[in-house]
Parts: sequence; structure tokens; C-alpha cells
Amino acid sequence: MTPLELLQRQPDLLTTQAKLQDLRTLMATQQLDGYLVPSADEHLNGYPPVLKRRRAWVSGLIGSAGDFLVGRDRAWLFVDSRYHEQADLQVDLDLIQVVKLGLEDHPTLMGVLESLGQEQNGFRLGFDPFTIAMSQPLGTGIASFKKLQQQLNQAGVECVPGANLVDQVRLQSPWVTADPLPSYADSVVFSLSDSVTGEASEQKLGRVREAMQTLKTDVLPITKLDQIAWLFNLRGWDIPYLPVFIAYAIVTPNEALLFTNLDRLPVAVQQSLPFVTCLPYEDYSEALTSRVQSAQVRVLVDPKHTTLGTHHLLTQVNGRILEADNPIEGMKARKNPVELEHMTLANFRASRAKTLTLKWLSEQLAETIVLNEVDVARTVEQFYRAEADFQSLSFGTIAGTGANSSIIHYGTPNAESHLKRGDLFLLDSGSHYLGGTTDDTRTATLGNPTPKQIERYTAVLKAHINCAMQEFPKGTTGTQLDAIARSDLWQLRLDYGHGTGHGVGAFLNGHEGPIGLHRKALEPLEPGMIVSIEPGYYEPGWGGIRLENLYKVKDLAAETGTWYGFESITYIPFDKDLIDLSQLTPQQRQWLAHYNQAIVEKLSPTLEPDAIVWLETACQPRNA
Repeated sequence: MTPLELLQRQPDLLTTQAKLQDLRTLMATQQLDGYLVPSADEHLNGYPPVLKRRRAWVSGLIGSAGDFLVGRDRAWLFVDSRYHEQADLQVDLDLIQVVKLGLEDHPTLMGVLESLGQEQNGFRLGFDPFTIAMSQPLGTGIASFKKLQQQLNQAGVECVPGANLVDQVRLQSPWVTADPLPSYADSVVFSLSDSVTGEASEQKLGRVREAMQTLKTDVLPITKLDQIAWLFNLRGWDIPYLPVFIAYAIVTPNEALLFTNLDRLPVAVQQSLPFVTCLPYEDYSEALTSRVQSAQVRVLVDPKHTTLGTHHLLTQVNGRILEADNPIEGMKARKNPVELEHMTLANFRASRAKTLTLKWLSEQLAETIVLNEVDVARTVEQFYRAEADFQSLSFGTIAGTGANSSIIHYGTPNAESHLKRGDLFLLDSGSHYLGGTTDDTRTATLGNPTPKQIERYTAVLKAHINCAMQEFPKGTTGTQLDAIARSDLWQLRLDYGHGTGHGVGAFLNGHEGPIGLHRKALEPLEPGMIVSIEPGYYEPGWGGIRLENLYKVKDLAAETGTWYGFESITYIPFDKDLIDLSQLTPQQRQWLAHYNQAIVEKLSPTLEPDAIVWLETACQPRNA
């Protein structure tokens, strides 16, 4: 059974109403007026393992973001613009109020809690501290949970950390028998050679310790799974589509401790890391507190990537905490030459697979063969799998036709949704290959595009090109480039409710920090970083458009001084039938011509003759 099927498997007995009733019963036993269910798990994963998708289980919303507040007789689901439409479709609106963040008439989580505190003359809010980060919790925009807590206390809201009540509900009858818990943390962990990673784990630990020494710290607890996987050159499949494994880690000047399920850790893997002590996952808390008992020990804690639970463990025994960025995060984002080589190769393979999928799609449509969304999702996966060193999809394929294409994170291709002539079709997919991760999106016409479809597609393409061809000085942040991408769309009073881009890991997470192209991306872009560029346009009931490539940041110093630019590692044709070249500037047209030429030059030597003919035609603009 697939992860999606596990989430959707809800017999009649397992209703949202019954879950909320059981949760409220537990709340009453602990004298709680409300309970907060964040989207993240103990490792702050945006996409947790199926077992830990508590918010999805109790509310019905499947997605990477959205926080659920359960009151004594009301419930609120807070979602950003990526999930405004999806939330309305997936949750029981009679039981749950969907709060669409960003809309003027919709309150924030903070606003709702403050109102509840005032209404009830005191409000006890329960939550699991191991599911909330120390800083920027729950999209409140407040710098730290401590400040959030102070503000809530002033409004009469008492924050009450404790055990996870959703977990307790799931362990009760009838849930545990009617809906057995999925497996957890049991995938086999495997190691990557230096020829794939470009750097041995021992060397990485040395760099991390140097950074700790510079910051005058002695202990570094690590919560985030991709940081742990990168540091030890290990991978696993505990989370669908992500090559990571459930673990904690602690680094000191003399120790490297890895806490995980030892039963799935092969002897050969342990022997390959003689400088690492492997311990049971459950030993993390005791091991951490035992190493910070001394008043002389100083602990490095990244508030963005550390839970309140870990912070509480530390403050109970040691007040010497330095809050600073985890050095691993920046190291991981700056790919070394070997990682860049594998990322380039992986994205070449994925580009070929996606291009062959688009060719197949056009041929099926020409023969008037009836297709549905699942047909296309399965076909692109088949092409991915045909490439060498394929490991997995990097996320659930988004294959949306017609109105479904406007759902930004539409991850449930439907066999009942048939592709219809005149509609738009959006295909957002990616894959993992040994050493590299991919993510790209194309929107295609299903025949006879309308003037509006052409106008909107061309506007999105211009936004993509503006960002992709932009040269920028050292120190430029993602915030600045996000605005540049949106500029042409803003001139038409159009916009999109997601970031322009995100970082991508090397055979790791498809969404990787600390870089990105969005309104809050303050990390400067540097050579060696990989980032997506993916502007879009979405209109509920009409359809959506997104155009996404991955780019590596390159150094232009030899030509222009300390200036950087983007180099595409994605080579897939845009839909020429949706492009109005007359709306492009000469510079934009030149960029598109060079990009089309590069696609043909790179892919043609690896394609069959009929595919070459199709590709050359696809890369020749309609009204050139």
C-alpha cells in the first residue's frame, strides 16, 4: 500500500468527528481548553513519515504545511495560499474552519488564540514541544517561541507542553485495531562512497568541529534528518520520497554520536564509521543531558532547526546556550565539485525522461487516445525508472488537468480526471538518482489554446526568464531575486502564492535550506548552490501554470568581477504553442533561443531519430 493510500484509508468508522471527540476527551482530562497540532514531527520535517503525519490524520488535509487548533467545541485549520483551495476540498467544513492566511478577513493563529484567551478569561493551550521549533513557530512571524509565549500570556493564554495527545488517541480502541499504525524507522540504512559525496564523513566532522571551535561551543545537538544524512554520508528511506532516516546526532570535540534504530543499521555501515558511536534512538535525551551537565560546557543550538523539547532538556541542566545557525546547513547547501557533477547528471537524466513523457503525451493526444492524470503520472515514472542509477521519485508526482492544475500542491492524480482538449495540463515531478535529486515542472496545452492561456503562460515564462538570466552581485539574497521574477507579472496585476524557488539537496531533500527565492529568503546565494526557479499563475476553476527548472549558481568573476549568475541543469522544452514571442523582449527571446539550442545539443545525441525530430520541432518557437 502506498503512503498516499495509507493516508486516505479511512473506513466509515474513522471519521473526523470521532477523532475530534476522542481528542477533546483527552484534553478534558488534562484540563486543556485547546490543543495545537502542527504539521511537523520531532525532526521538524515538512513531510513527516506516515506515522507522524498527525495533523493530516486528525484534520484530513494532506500537505506539507498547515497547523490545526482544536478547541473545546470548535476547530481551526490555518493554511497559507498554497493550500487555500486544497483545504476546502479535503477537510470537513462542518467541523473545521479553514483559516486562509494572507486574506484580509481571515485571522492569524495568534489572533484566534488571543481572542480565545479574552473570551474565556483564561485559556490553557496544550502542545507537544518536540513538534515545534524554537523560532518562527507555526508561521506566526514571531522570532522565537519565548516571545510568542510572552504575548499569549498577556492575552490570558497559558502554554502547557506535554505528551502528544494525537498519538495517545491513535493508540486507543477502536483506532489501533481499525487503523493499524504504519511502520516507523525501519528502512535499511546504507552508506555513500566518497566518489558520490566528494568528501569523507570524517572530513565533514572536522569542518563542523572547526566551526564549533570558532563559535567557542562544545556540544552540537542535531535534529534535522538531512543534516544527519549529509554529515555521515548515510541514507535511508524512512520517509516516502526522501532518502533520509530517523535519527538524532550529537557532535563534541571528541565524539560523534548517532542515535537511531540499530536493528536496521548493517554491520558494514557501522564498520565504515569507526569514529562514530551508534546508540539506540531512545538514548538521545539522556546522552545529551549527560554531556552538558558541567557549567563549563557551551551548547550550540540552531533555533530554526531545534525543537522546544530539546531546548527544554538543555535548559534543565545547562544555561550556557549559544543560539546560532547550525554550520552543517550552509556546508550542505554549497555543493562540492563531485556533488555538482552528480546533480548535473541526475538532472540530465530527468530532463530526458520528462522530455520523452511530453513527446509521448503529444502523440497520444494526436491519436485522440483518452488519458487520465494517473496515466501520465505512471508514464513519467516509467521513463525515470528507465534511467541509470534511479532510486526513487523525489516527491509525489503532481499531474493536474484542467481546474486541477490550479491546486498548487495537487499530489493525488485521479483516474477519473480525464485530459480534455482545450485544457491546460501541469506536470510537476522529480526523481532521485545516486548522487543527485531533481525537480522540474512543465505546463502543456491539450490543444487549441485560448488567447488567455497564451497570455498567462507567456507572462509566467517571462518571469522565469527574467530570474534565470539575471546577473547579481555577491551578497544578493533570494528576497531580491524573488521580486525580480515577479516584476513583469506585477505589471499585469498577477501574482502567485508560493516562493519563486527553493534549494535542492544532493541525493537529499527536494526542498533544502537555508537558501531560497522568496520573500523571507535572507541567505545570500553563492556558487555551488542549487536552486529552483518556478513562477506560476493559478486561477481556481480555470487552471494553473508553473514553469520550473533547477539552476546552479555560478561565478562570473572572470568576466565581471564579484558577480554571480544562474546556469540551468534542466533541459526540457517549454510549450511553444503557449508562447507569444511578440510579448518577449529581445533579451528574453535571445535567452529562450539559447536555451532551446542547448536542449537540442545536449539531449539529441542520446535520443532515437524520431525523438530527435520531435525535439527539434518542439524547440522551434511557433511564431519565430
